[in-house]
Amino acid sequence: QVQLVESGGGLVHTGGSLRLSCAASGSILRADYMAWYRQAPGKQRDFVVVITRGGSTNYADSVKGRFTISRDGTKNTVYLQMNSLKPEDTAVYYCHANYGGGLEVWGQGTLVTVSS
Repeated sequence: QVQLVESGGGLVHTGGSLRLSCAASGSILRADYMAWYRQAPGKQRDFVVVITRGGSTNYADSVKGRFTISRDGTKNTVYLQMNSLKPEDTAVYYCHANYGGGLEVWGQGTLVTVSS
């Protein structure tokens, strides 16, 4: 069973930057896709960005131009570079992997807090 471990969350001021990491215990390049989601307090978990096995990406409108997903297959790690952070970006950020055949994995989440 693949495990995902997120890190890099923390407290940052409005306009600041953070880089989240998602380290997988298995090959990320075998996943059909990997994605980041986020869940703000009292709200549902929302899609942020996805990267497919082929490297295609798709971003939520709310983060386009500010967030960038990348990956390092040699380290089995997916990154989320977050710039120009806003208070509404405050949430627990979750890494998600879909390996196909019904195998989906979630990380435990990492908290990002953006102060105004």
